[in-house]
Parts: sequence; C-alpha cells; structure tokens
Amino acid sequence: MRILNVTASYAPFFEFGGPPVKVRALAAGLAGRGHEVTVVTADWGLEKRTSTEEESAAERSPFGWRRVENGVTAIYLPTWMRYRSLGWNPAVRRFCRARLGNFDVAHIYGLYDFLGPAVADACVSRKIPYVLEPIGMFVPIVRSLRLKRIYHAMFGHRLLEEASAIVSTSEQEFEELVKGGVKREKIVLRRNGVETPASWPARGVFRKAEGLTEEAQVILFLGRLSEKKSPDMLLEAFASLLGEAGKKRLRLVFLGPDEGGMRARLEKMADELGVASEVRFAGAIFGERKWAAYRDADVFVLPSQNENFGNTAAEAVAAGTPVIVTEQCGIAPFLANVAGLVVRHDARALAEAIHALLTDAELRARLVRGCSAVTARLGWEEPVGEMEVLYNKLAIQSVPSAKFVAPE
Repeated sequence: MRILNVTASYAPFFEFGGPPVKVRALAAGLAGRGHEVTVVTADWGLEKRTSTEEESAAERSPFGWRRVENGVTAIYLPTWMRYRSLGWNPAVRRFCRARLGNFDVAHIYGLYDFLGPAVADACVSRKIPYVLEPIGMFVPIVRSLRLKRIYHAMFGHRLLEEASAIVSTSEQEFEELVKGGVKREKIVLRRNGVETPASWPARGVFRKAEGLTEEAQVILFLGRLSEKKSPDMLLEAFASLLGEAGKKRLRLVFLGPDEGGMRARLEKMADELGVASEVRFAGAIFGERKWAAYRDADVFVLPSQNENFGNTAAEAVAAGTPVIVTEQCGIAPFLANVAGLVVRHDARALAEAIHALLTDAELRARLVRGCSAVTARLGWEEPVGEMEVLYNKLAIQSVPSAKFVAPE
C-alpha cells in the first residue's frame, strides 16, 4: 500500500512535543511491514538541523527538502510567515498536483494548520480516502480560542465531515468527538504507544548534570510549558509540600520548551512562594538526556487540563518511574493504581498524591513493579497493525477492483 502522512511537525523537530514522535513510530512501523510510506510536513529549519552528525542527511527535492529514515521518505515543505507552531506552506498545492495520485490513502494529523485542509481538498477531488487524527486538538482549551473558532468555520468542519475515518486515542477523546457532532461509527479508537531506547542511560547521569544529589527526591515535569498542561498548578502543589525538612530534599524539575511566556510566570511564582531555590528549569531535552531524566526522577507528574493520551507519562513508566496524572489525561485508565495515581485537576489532590508516592514505600514499590506490566501493553506493534487494517479497508472501498496486501 502507498500511504501518505500529513503533519505540521515531524522528526527531527521533537521540540513540538508528542506528534513528531507518534507519526514517526507509526510511519516506521508501516514501512517495516512493507508499505511505501511518505510524510509531507513543514520545514522548520531542516538544513541547519541535519548539518550535525547525529541526524540523517537531507537532499533537495522539487518541493523543498527530502530525507529518508527507517524506510520512510519525508518531504519538508518551505515554511512561510511562521506564527508559533503555525506556518504557511504554499508548496503543498504543487505537491498534491504532482504526487497525490501516487497514494492509496492519506492520514492527516492535527488541526489548526493549513497543510491538512489543502491535502484533504485534493484527496476529495481525486477520490482518495483520508483519515483524520485530531491529536487532542478537537476541543480548544486555551490560547487563541477566537482564531480556532474561525479555523473550524473555514476549514475544520469540512475536514471532519469529509474524512473517511477519524482516529481518537482514548475513550475521553472519543466522547469529545461524539459530543462535538461526529458520528460514532466514523470514529476509530486506537491508543498511542511508547518507543523505548535500545539501551538505557545509567542512573545518576541526569542528577549529576543538574546538580541534584542522590538524596534529593525529584519531581519531574517534562513537556511544553503551556497553560493547558498546568505546570503552575504543579508548582502550587509542590510549594504546599515544603516544610523545613522538605526543603532539604524535595526538588521540582521542569523540562520542556516555553510557550507563551509560561516559564517567566513560573519563575516569578516560585520566587513569590519562596521555593525558587528548590525549582529547576532545564529547557527542552531529547534523546538520551530525556531518558536519563525519566530514570532519575522519583515521580513524574502530568497535570494537564486536557490530554488526548499523554505520551510523556507512558515514557516515564517505560523508564520505571511511577507517575501521577489528572483524570483529564487519556492514558489514565492504563495507569490507575498499576503504575501511577490518577487525581482530580486540583492542587491539593495533586499534593496529596505526590506526598503519598514519596513517603509510602509499599505504595511506591507496587507502582514501580507495575511499570513493566503497563509498558508491555503500550508497544507500537498493535497500533501499527490497526492502522494497516484501517488503511486497507478504506483503500479497497475506494477502488473495489484493486488488490492490496491483506495484513497478516
């Protein structure tokens, strides 16, 4: 099968969070099963990024840059007039005219960009089925709400209406889509997975790099410092835990790119709460450094207002670190009382859970043991297989006379 993936951000631009990780894992998994997979995405500075030895080389293509990794061909379209994570990629129209007819099915990831609607329109014109995966963006929670409503009026409703299938990654997101008017029979429930490193960094590496002692109890937040993920609520909960004894041991570490000036707000808040010396900000980290941070944390916290899945919580569990997530995280049912605790979106409830995990040795030991069981259920093989089945079904429906390789 010839599969086109469409995403505003793709490897190696992991600073955009979960989408590049997810799309790369699914694309590579399908390529590994013998399918021809192409990703069309925005160029956020590939030439500079791939000049380092760590990244695969890129070459010029008629549409921008071309890069092959793990059997997947990625086309990076020039980005014009960037605003935060949004850009205009006029070459997408030219790509569709020249290449779209080469594909049996397209999979569009995300909302609030211009790549998806352009490819969707072209797919409809050519009668090529496309799958839409909102990746948690269907319900706008914070930031630019008026602009998002305008987007839905101009593009979003049609994008959803004309999709052959819509993928949700949790029961929570499934119900949000239904409540928003999407027909139940059109929605496909498929979880995300977690991709673990080939080898694990030694314990203590991250602590040493950040000046954290072995005795310190480290509470880790890793992700975009955005209002949606509620790092301010975590900081409030952390401050409530600090007595004189706590100040000697407890440390809160924020890792991730700043969004909308949140880091400055957190730094000011930490100073006002009198806990600035116990809080670390280390920016965005990737690869081995990221896994080292997970390994060295005593507890990982994802206190989001809304999270369609929660890839970082899955990664922390894979590293053997118990987690605390809010009820609004789609991954919560996988973790509850097995590898982590699930709490209300409330600072007091969060503080109580952190305290319990750090002081109750029996509870902590049970959740640490549960991490391996949860990780075994969160591999990418099953989601890749589900996408293969879906694509095959849609392609055959589109061209009944065609012969596609049936998945085993």
